[in-house]
Amino acid sequence: MRTLHANWVWVALVTNGAVGLWGVALAIGRRAGGRWFRAGVGVAVVAMLMQVGLGFLVYGQGLRPGNDFHLFYGFLVLFTFAFAYIFRDKISRSPAVIWGILLLFTMGLAIRAWSNVAG
Repeated sequence: MRTLHANWVWVALVTNGAVGLWGVALAIGRRAGGRWFRAGVGVAVVAMLMQVGLGFLVYGQGLRPGNDFHLFYGFLVLFTFAFAYIFRDKISRSPAVIWGILLLFTMGLAIRAWSNVAG
């Protein structure tokens, strides 16, 4: 489980980064996201939530990251997605830019979490 959590971070980082940049590019080009963008957002969110869930499972097995900030960043990812859900009506007004920035932010949180145990 620990190995899966350690390797899945790359899937979560790449999907959140790619879809985040896609959203920002759509906003700069003043284009709507469309169905494919919404699907990409869904994949990115699920990938990051799986990463956090795997982290909780690893923690539940008694394996500790050695740094409390690692857990803190995992909780911040959850809070970020919870707030996105709460404000989903406002996000629907300009989804590309908001989801783009939000996914880049969660990617940054994952990088910080990873850096707390990797180095």
